[in-house]
Parts: sequence; structure tokens; C-alpha cells
Amino acid sequence: MRVTQTKVRRRIFLVLLGCVCALSLLLGRLVHVTVIAAADWNRLYRSVPVTAPRGEILDDQGQPLVFTASASSIIAVPRQIKDKARTAALLSQIIGGTPAKIQKMISKNALMVYIRPWGRRLDEAKTRAIRALQLPGIYLTEEGRRTYPDGSMAAQVLGVTGGEGQGLSGIELTFNKYLTGKSGAIRFVANARGEEIPGTNDVYVPPVPGDNVELTLNKQIQQFAEREIQSVVSEYSPDHVTLLVANPQTGQILAMANYPSFNPVEWRKVPQEVYNRNLAIWQTFEPGSTFKIVTLAAALQEKKVSLSEGFYDPGYYEVAGHKIRCWKAGGHGKQSYLNVVENSCNPGFIQLGERLGKQSLFSYIKAFGFGQKTGIALPGESRGILFSPSRVGPLELATTAFGQGVSVTPIQQVMAVSAIANGGLLMKPQIVEKVIDPQTGKTVVSYAPQVVRRVVSTQVAAEVRNALESVVAQGSGANAFHEGYRIGGKTGTAQVVENGGYSRQHYIVSFIGMAPANHPRLVAYVAIDYPRPKGKLVFGGVIAAPVIGNVLADSLQYMGVQPQVTGIAKKYRYGIDPVMTTVPSLAGKSYRDAARSIIEGGSILRLSVVGDGPYVIGQAPAAGVKLPQGSMVRLYLGPSPQG
Repeated sequence: MRVTQTKVRRRIFLVLLGCVCALSLLLGRLVHVTVIAAADWNRLYRSVPVTAPRGEILDDQGQPLVFTASASSIIAVPRQIKDKARTAALLSQIIGGTPAKIQKMISKNALMVYIRPWGRRLDEAKTRAIRALQLPGIYLTEEGRRTYPDGSMAAQVLGVTGGEGQGLSGIELTFNKYLTGKSGAIRFVANARGEEIPGTNDVYVPPVPGDNVELTLNKQIQQFAEREIQSVVSEYSPDHVTLLVANPQTGQILAMANYPSFNPVEWRKVPQEVYNRNLAIWQTFEPGSTFKIVTLAAALQEKKVSLSEGFYDPGYYEVAGHKIRCWKAGGHGKQSYLNVVENSCNPGFIQLGERLGKQSLFSYIKAFGFGQKTGIALPGESRGILFSPSRVGPLELATTAFGQGVSVTPIQQVMAVSAIANGGLLMKPQIVEKVIDPQTGKTVVSYAPQVVRRVVSTQVAAEVRNALESVVAQGSGANAFHEGYRIGGKTGTAQVVENGGYSRQHYIVSFIGMAPANHPRLVAYVAIDYPRPKGKLVFGGVIAAPVIGNVLADSLQYMGVQPQVTGIAKKYRYGIDPVMTTVPSLAGKSYRDAARSIIEGGSILRLSVVGDGPYVIGQAPAAGVKLPQGSMVRLYLGPSPQG
């Protein structure tokens, strides 16, 4: 048979047509499988959520203050549970709760249910027991349990989380978006009734953990603050106490402690006002004499006074027909304005207020940050209360000048005095240093120190610091004095308004200090609400000053700041202050000569011995340190003068 060219072309055309049809069928099938059927197939998938680990909250050294410990929770898929009564009975034997209540939960018309509360965040023993049962429709998912290695330390700062792991207060709330990770899932194929199809493979989608938040808090300094609060509570039984420590150069908060406190694990057992109120930023009260620092700085900046200028205090100051009395009966008499500061003399500060006038004084008060929120990255901050200018008459001006009639927060006071400590710059308080990706270790967000404004000159700030050092060495803040650490500060004793008038029993005593006064590394503040002393006067210089003195001295020692031999000498108070003596140099001497030099030198120090040998090879404390008479000096002995 003859094959013509026409037939060849027809056959080629038919072959190509067949290939096109075959290819079209394959493409159609591919589209059906990947698009149309995939949608149906995805509808067959069911997912058991896997909660992402919440990020850690760290101190400034990277030590965890809060972390998530692994814990399993039960998720039930009701349609996969054939024998609900048996399943409920077996579960109740392990996790608690009644079989009837558990059966009611696993009988719901829902894709999946948590068995609350008994099946949430199980310990390891219960997890193993549930896993061993291999009950159909019962799944274990990692949920995590917030763990606080230091118990109640900085509880109001850290905050708490709710039942779904969401932040409810403190850093947990403010940085919830960073701390919260991205949930994963366990996916399985189920039929229309929700039953898992045998022979299909589960798909695990891993969760993405939340970011870590590194705070500016220093755990050791925080512990010093908590220790002092415990001592105050033990001795004075106050209603509330708050204590802050800050780096005035950066505005970073190194410690923020409150009483009452609580264990965040058991936050549901304490009143809301305890776990949801951070007194350091929430509580407002009349500051009393610590506020005089602002009045003094304003008067010096405006050249309304010099510290060498004289002032006579008869025991009162008359304003608009009212006699406002000094705390000292009969007054302080003739004194310089430096003495006015040292003695915390109200009449002297009233005169400074009058010299400034209401416009100038209140402009400085606002410039120092009072009457507005500081912007610290914590929820619940108050702004305080200032007189409106239209309501400020001579009497209001007078009381404001010495810290009465205005309402401020502890954090506002710390930042205002930090401006004096750092040379005149108001800083924004910083509680978070950075946010870190835990998987890569890289910084996600960092926060740099932020200057708000300049409030006084460096020269005026230095003058105020010198005056505050004199308050501690020579005046009303003497109980904060620690040899060599050059602490400056100011006392505060404020009556609390109750039933329309000032209470005669309810006081808030406070002290704010800085150290070393010539170049402050730290500012610390304590406010003690309603102390109840036994046999002691209710004054900030008596109750609050020792607290800050201890915190500053211990913190500087921890930071490696060496004591200084310069500074304003302490004014000795006979019958109150211990007699100090200087430790002599004993290293290199024989033990006998060392003991003789102590006796003959009149140091009145006790000796203790460590080691064997006739010679002193070391001593503690070192030579030149001042100690109260009767203190112990430890001598280290060896076989030769050089050890």
C-alpha cells in the first residue's frame, strides 16, 4: 500500500493530538490533587495545638528571674473516645477530679477540649501515667509552667500570667508580644466523624519559642533591697514599703522592691491590690522633706540663695496669717542656709519658695518630672497631683516648698534626684535593657539611655550634692552614714491625710540617698508607710536613713567601688554614734608586736587569728579602715614576715 505524504502528516497529527490529550489529563489530575482534592484532604486534618514556650525574663547579668518549665497538659478529642465512662474513670484516678465531671468534658460536641483544671500542666509522674494508658482520643501537649527560682523577689515587676499563658501584669504584660511564642501543632487525618484514619501519619509542626527579655535589675542589689525591707517589716510592722535603686547616669533601675509582696506561682491566692499594684510607680503621697531637694536646686539655679547666706529660725514662719512651725520646738535659731538643709528646717524652705514665686517654683517642679508619668515600661504608673496654678496662694506656695500638698510617686522622686546626681539631666527610667531571640542569641530590640531634658546646670547639681553629703555627715541624715562611701541624702517625714485632716499617728517616712556624693554611681530611695516603732521617734532620719545607708554601702562594695578617705567628716553625736578608730598596719610584724601595737595605740580593737606561725602575713580589714571601737580585726599568721 502506498503511503502518501498526506497520510504521514495525518498520522503525525494524531500522535501529537494523543500526546496533548494525555498531557492535559495529567495536568488536570495534578490540579485536582493539589488544589481541589487538597482542600478536601485538608478538611480531613485535625490539629492538636502545641503551646510555644514563653520567653524568659532575665536580670542584667542574664540570670533567669522567670522561665518556663516543661509541663504536659491533656487535650481530648471527644469523637475519638469510644468508652467515655471508662476513659473518665481512668483519668480521674491519675489527675484528680470526679469521673462525672471529666466525662461531661470529654462528651462535649467539640473538636477538642482541655480537661480543666486537673489536666493542665501535669508533673512528670502524672504525664508518664497518662502516656502509659494509651487512651484513644487523649493527647498530651507541652504547655509549660512559669517558674520563679527566687520566689517572691521583684514579684510586682515581673508580673503574672493567666491560665492561657498570657501576661496579666508587670513585665509579663508590657512585653507580652515578645514573650509569647508561635504555637505549633500535632496534625492527624480524621474522617467526617473526627475519628483518626488508621495507617495515616501524624505531622508535627514545632512551636517557635518566645523571646527573652533582659531587665536592668541586678539580682544581688535587688536582694539587698529585699533584705532591708524584711528588716523594716520585722521591726516596725508598716502597712507598705517600697525601695528603689537606680543608676543615675543611665536611668537604669537596678532594684525595685515592695511590701507586701507575693509568690507569683500562687498569685490567685492574694488580693488584687497586691499582685496588680507596683507601689514604686503606682502609689502617690505627699513626699515631705525629700522634696526640698527640688526647691533647693531651683533656688540655687535662679540665684535666689547661696548656701553660706544666713537665716534665723524662731521656730515658725508666718504665711497669710498662719504660723507654720518648724519640727524642732523653739526653732534652730541663727544658721546658714547649708544648716537649713542639714537640719531640714521648714521655715528656711518656705522663704526659698517665696523668693522663687509660684511661677518659677512650679516650672522647676514640672521640669524635674513631677505631675506627669515618667514613661517607665511597666503598667499602672500614676502621674501624681500638683496644685493647679489658679489654686496656688501664699499658703500653698509655702507648703509646696517643703513637700506638703503635692502628691508624687517613688519613681518620680528617684528620677528627679538622679538628675542632681548625674549633673543636671533628667533621665527616662529604664527597666528593660534588651529583647533576645533565644534560638540565635541575637538582640531583637535594645533600649539605650534616654535624656528627657536638662533641669539645672552641672555647677548647681554639684552644690546640691555637697549639701546632701553634709546632711548625712553633719545633719538629720546621720544614720545613713557609712565611713568611706560619701553618702549624700535627704530625710522625709510626711503626715497622711485622713478624714479631711492630717493624722497624728499615720506617717510615711522616707529617705533618698546617693553615693559616692562626688560622682554618684547609685541613687536609692525608701518610703515606709505607717511604721509602728516601739520607743523610737517617727522620723525619716531615724527609721528610713539606716535602710538606704546599708543598701548603698553594700551595693557599692558589691560593685567593687573602693571606700574613699576624702569627703565631709562625720559630726560625732555623743551617746548615739559609736566611737570610731583607725585600723593600724599590722602585716609583717610578729604577732606579739601586732598585739602590743593595738594596746599601746589605744585602738580598742579585738583580734582573731587564722593560721599558724609567729608573723602576721595579712589582715582584714586593711590598714586605714575606720571601725567602731571594739570591732574585730582578723590576723593571718605564717612562718615568715613575707608569708
